[in-house]
Amino acid sequence: MPQKTFYIENLGCAKNQVDGEALAAVLEDSGWLPVREAGDASFVIVNTCGFIDAAKRQSIDTLLGFRRLYPGKKILAAGCLAERYGNELFASLPEADGVFGNRDLGRIARFAESLVFSRKKNNRALLLPKLHGSLPPRKKVFSLPGAVYIKAAEGCDNRCAFCAIPLIRGGLRSRPAREVAAEIKTFVGRGVGEFNIVAQDLGAYGRDLRGGQGLPALLRGILALPGDYRLRLLYIHPEHFPAEVLDICGEDKRLLPYFDLPFQHASSAILNAMGRKAGMEENLRLIENIRARSADAVIRSTFLLGFPGETEKDFQALLDFQRRAAFDWLGCFTYSPEDGTPAQALHRKKALRVPKKTALARKSLVEEAQVPITEKRLGRFIGRRVDLLVEERVEGENLVLARAWFQAPEVDGLTVLHAKEGCPPPAPGSRVSGKIIRRNNFDMEAVCWPGEEGNH
Repeated sequence: MPQKTFYIENLGCAKNQVDGEALAAVLEDSGWLPVREAGDASFVIVNTCGFIDAAKRQSIDTLLGFRRLYPGKKILAAGCLAERYGNELFASLPEADGVFGNRDLGRIARFAESLVFSRKKNNRALLLPKLHGSLPPRKKVFSLPGAVYIKAAEGCDNRCAFCAIPLIRGGLRSRPAREVAAEIKTFVGRGVGEFNIVAQDLGAYGRDLRGGQGLPALLRGILALPGDYRLRLLYIHPEHFPAEVLDICGEDKRLLPYFDLPFQHASSAILNAMGRKAGMEENLRLIENIRARSADAVIRSTFLLGFPGETEKDFQALLDFQRRAAFDWLGCFTYSPEDGTPAQALHRKKALRVPKKTALARKSLVEEAQVPITEKRLGRFIGRRVDLLVEERVEGENLVLARAWFQAPEVDGLTVLHAKEGCPPPAPGSRVSGKIIRRNNFDMEAVCWPGEEGNH
């Protein structure tokens, strides 16, 4: 009989990672043991992503790769792609022994038992729960030491024309504020010092809850918890940005003035086609207001290139917006038609279709234009004292890789910290006080603040 050991390969966004951590917790509570290598597991879960074509291909390729490497193991497709195309995957991908939707993660243990320990030959199983279950408590996290993603809400009501997230994860379902605060309290007790609050749209948090308390109330409830930690907000729809958050940043420095606002575009025609109401000037005023009220504010955004109907004039408007907004960080991706979205119908019209080559060229131009902007924005931190979260030691060197508060995990740059002469480098997960001494492209370099041990 195979051992009850499992391995999870997480793909996609931070919200998917939280789901993977919840799956692991449920399995461990049922007697399954996690292993570091897929080759040592009796059960392999590929936690798929279904956001865009590239993510879908990566998910399928990863699963097929595990099948080639481990022909005798039970391999499960879970996550967003499994939820969206569960029946199709089960029918057309025999390499997957099972397909498990993401609506009720608490059912994974029983499903794993039926899959791995069945005496049937060529046993395969499909489970696509219709109802949403609560997020199971997490015991371990897959992120680097000292930081945790906290999911405040699931699903989205925005219905942007290009986005399939509402079709995959459903409408907005906010977690009760007390539940979010309790989870953070548990991790604070375990020594975690950074919490990255995520949702499809944090600005909409609470609209579906009785009483309608929103994001500011959630944050005030969290910050009532004692402790030396920091909160970072990720993914706020610009049209739902609550100005009261800026007040809270001023009142409590544990809430970082880091704002991830995916504007997507600047052309009025394209924004309208995307289903977005605010135009370029309105969005610029939002940015100006944030920076006026929080001088240190760091703003990250996302642009979508090649949306159906995007003309050269539209693209030039986007470049103008990029220059005027001067984002600290910017990510870009090209449009891909997603099944069931309004934009897919636009893409079918050849007159509106933007060639992939053109979209990629525009993406490259935006990325090239962003380099000097980010470099200039980062320059303002040189010579300043910053709080750093250590992620890992550099083998054989008196250095560690860390992140400053203005660097979000996985998407922004890193800070190389020189440890003190004659002292061992600080441990991963610890917080240290450092002085930024220079910028290296999008990364920073720092030394421990003079006269301090640095460890919190």
